[in-house]
Parts: sequence; structure tokens; C-alpha cells
Amino acid sequence: MTKKKHRYSNKKLSRGEPPNFSGQHLMHHVPTIREIIRQASVQQGDTVLELGAGTGALTIPLTKKAQRVIAVEYDDTFVQKLKEETAHLPNLQIVKQDILQFRPPKKPFVVVSNIPYAITTPIMNLLLAPQATQLKKGVIVMEKGAAKRFTSRMIKDADVLLWRMRFNLRYERDISRHVFSPPPRVDSALLSIQRKQKELVAPGQLGPFLGLVQEALRQPMAPYEYALRRIFTPPQLKMLRKKRGCLLLRQSGS
Repeated sequence: MTKKKHRYSNKKLSRGEPPNFSGQHLMHHVPTIREIIRQASVQQGDTVLELGAGTGALTIPLTKKAQRVIAVEYDDTFVQKLKEETAHLPNLQIVKQDILQFRPPKKPFVVVSNIPYAITTPIMNLLLAPQATQLKKGVIVMEKGAAKRFTSRMIKDADVLLWRMRFNLRYERDISRHVFSPPPRVDSALLSIQRKQKELVAPGQLGPFLGLVQEALRQPMAPYEYALRRIFTPPQLKMLRKKRGCLLLRQSGS
């Protein structure tokens, strides 16, 4: 029997298994689909990006809400079926491409996706990390553990902190594994994304900020000077200590 390798983890799949080569689980539960689209608050003038369109469970309802829908899918079978069933929809663009090779729109867009769980973090980086990203808001169905980690008060990952300097991430709800085919082995959740009105780090400072955070997270319990020692000279650190002391005195006296 021939084997087909998993696109991302090199797992071998026997012929006849569900077409889930990138960790994608197709959603079929109509009430859940409606709730996801409602949560996304898509407006008539919006451009919506869907990553991992599958057979179009989210795609087709989204075309009724948005001005334009860009559906990205890599699997040939899914792409062909989606094209056949949506040929009458003029506001739908189907893109056959590896998600991680796709470049998001250069104009403001909304993301609504049930993504392949095997590449959750790379997809989030694709959407949230680049300085030029035009993402406004969105909702993403993902593995529950990832959604918890991305929204936790305790941040252990520099990339997650960088995202949250620019976007509000919110854990919206659990999603039952029984609304998917095939059912995933892990629990799922819905994560919402909302761009902050004012970014906490200026675009030109994102690179230095990320370097600082990466240094700090190596030993999160160490004094703040540990993270700064490779960025500032000893005289600069001395001045920072002095300024920090003055600031603390002002706060305690107010």
C-alpha cells in the first residue's frame, strides 16, 4: 500500500485516510459555523481572508457578509470541489497555495479561519508579526492549548508578547471536537483578534523591543538589568538606575 507523507510533520498516512495531511479538521456543525461568523462581525465592505478553506463550510457563508473573500487552500481535491460549488460567487477568490507561502493583503482585512493545528504558531506570526500587516480583526479556530497560551497572563514567548503589543487576543469559547470531521485528538477553541487603537511599541522599535524581550525571557526572574546589559553600556545603565529611582520617589510621594 502506498503511503503519503504529512506535509508538515513527515507522518506517513495510508491511502484512504481522511484528507487531513496538514492537520486540518473540517467543520460541519452549522450552529457553530454561524456563531463563528457572528463573532467575527464581518461588515459589507470588508475583505476577509480565510486560511485553510477546506470544502468551504466557512467560505460560502462569508461571501454573503463580506465585499470580498480570499480563500487559501493547498489540497487539490478541496480546491477543485470549492471551485465547482462557488463558480457563481463573484466576490470569492480561491488561492491554491501553501498557507505559509501566502502573503496577506496589503489593504486592511479581516481573518476568519479554521486553521491547520500543526502550523498554528507560524500562521499567527504570518498574520500578526510583520510590521506591514494590515489585519484589523478576526477569529480563528485553533487548538485549545495554543489559544490558552496566546492569551495567558503569564507570557513565556517573545513572539506572543510582540503580538500583544499590537493586538488584543481574547479566548472566546471552547469548541467541541464533535463539530469536526475527522474529530481532532485535542480540544479546540475560538480566539478573537482585535487591533489596538494605539500600538504599545512604535513600528520602528519592534526589532529592538523583540531583542530586549528575548533576552529578558531567558531568565524571567532575574533583575531587569540582566536583560539590559547587552543593549546598554555601563554608563547608560547607571543613568537608567538613577532615573528609575527618581521615578519611584515621585510615585511614592504622590
